[in-house]
Amino acid sequence: MGGSAERRIAAISSLPIYRHRQEGLLTDLYQLTMMYGFYKSGRMEQRVVFDIFYRMNPCDNGYVICAGLEQAVVYLRNLRFYPEEIAYLRSLGIFDEGFLKELEMFRFTGTVYAIPEGTVVFPQEPLLRLEGRIFELQLVESALLCFINHQSLIATKAARIVQATRGVLVEDAHPTSEFGLRRAQNGDAAVFGARAAYIGGCTSTSNVVAGYNFSIPVSGTQAHSWIQSFDSELEAFRAYVDAFPNRAVLLVDTYDVLRSGVPNAIRVGRELREKGFDLLGVRIDSGDLAYLSKAARKLLDEAGFQQTQIIASDDLDEDTIRDLMVQGAKIDGFGVGTALITAKGCPALGGVYKLAAEEKDGRFIPRIKVSENPLKVTNPGKKKVIRFYVGNKASADLIMLDEEAIPQGEPVTLFDPVHTYKRKTIYQYTVRELLIPVIVDGDIVYELPAVEEIRSFAQQELATLSSETLRPKNPHTYHVDLSLPLWELKRELMARMRTAGAN
Repeated sequence: MGGSAERRIAAISSLPIYRHRQEGLLTDLYQLTMMYGFYKSGRMEQRVVFDIFYRMNPCDNGYVICAGLEQAVVYLRNLRFYPEEIAYLRSLGIFDEGFLKELEMFRFTGTVYAIPEGTVVFPQEPLLRLEGRIFELQLVESALLCFINHQSLIATKAARIVQATRGVLVEDAHPTSEFGLRRAQNGDAAVFGARAAYIGGCTSTSNVVAGYNFSIPVSGTQAHSWIQSFDSELEAFRAYVDAFPNRAVLLVDTYDVLRSGVPNAIRVGRELREKGFDLLGVRIDSGDLAYLSKAARKLLDEAGFQQTQIIASDDLDEDTIRDLMVQGAKIDGFGVGTALITAKGCPALGGVYKLAAEEKDGRFIPRIKVSENPLKVTNPGKKKVIRFYVGNKASADLIMLDEEAIPQGEPVTLFDPVHTYKRKTIYQYTVRELLIPVIVDGDIVYELPAVEEIRSFAQQELATLSSETLRPKNPHTYHVDLSLPLWELKRELMARMRTAGAN
């Protein structure tokens, strides 16, 4: 590791959120027992290839926004077992001292290819491809899946919510803030969820720790308790704008939105203007948001506050927001909490970590997992993923064996790996290889981008998808096909496994 990539990863690793986090113990016990088995059987140095991928898009969505790579890379860089952790494992009474000594010396020395954060991805595509000692790669499964599954899920949910506000891209949509800290499953889920939500298109977060660690814009004003703590709503509004005259967004639904909340906000807004400031917005957190926003807009406009924005919250999700837009609600921005930070309706991405190849006599031999469920049959071998673009639109993806040559412009016919009669020929295309080297033999070779860059890249990625793929319900299934050599290898290995099982 060297140069700017080293400086960048060192700076990120020093963030409070990434400091000593018991990385070695962030695993399932069976990973350690398998490692112990490899140690006892003399197979620690066996070199293997593992893939991380998922099988189905969450939320009936047409895509996933890949996220979590930064956390994965920091974890692999800092992965080690500290003395107190070794002492704990010793206390379990299931590992010998020789194995514990191996853990004391543990460092990740493998190679990782990954699809960059912010990329739109699809089922069966390797998001990460890891190569190295089985002793190391077995340990990291649980933590890597935790990071990638969680952040990719939340980034995707955020994109759906932002899309519902008016348009696919951030510049077409209403500003949407992530408000989920109090409803997240835990602190880490809240902080890394806020990061993922920002990647997915949210414009800010209420989570100050996330803002501090990841330089995400933070937003927030006052709660109902602030209004209630004063003798009157008007007094509460005046006290708030006295403290924050240039951040005057007032919560208007504590008592009555139209009879007191908005009229009192207008009164305070006029007082602000006399001091050279303005009423930036009002927030409505309950009631019929479509009706109330229209009525509030009328009151504000008639009072000369046409530029004052109306912000809506109140347990919103993408379906509710889409309905509000259809009803012509006069809402300029949204605060979304529970549904976003918990990915309401789709609680897990379901990514998996599967063995793809083992090295024997200096070459990797493909391995396959066979199942009665066709969806669970893995794609064998060391693989790469390419994306075809026609014009500025993504047309199809192809999973290939790593040694295959990438098409260079000749017409390419793709076929569905299950329903092989379904075929598609692509002409006049450009190609992008999705998996890129991130860690090589334990050294970081990829400069991790800032979250703002990742967010911008995610917007570019969404712009390459067709409107049919972006459809929120029953979207078009984007083509992800297997190359002919990979498809034939898979069929051959499946037949071989069936024959072996019969004998």
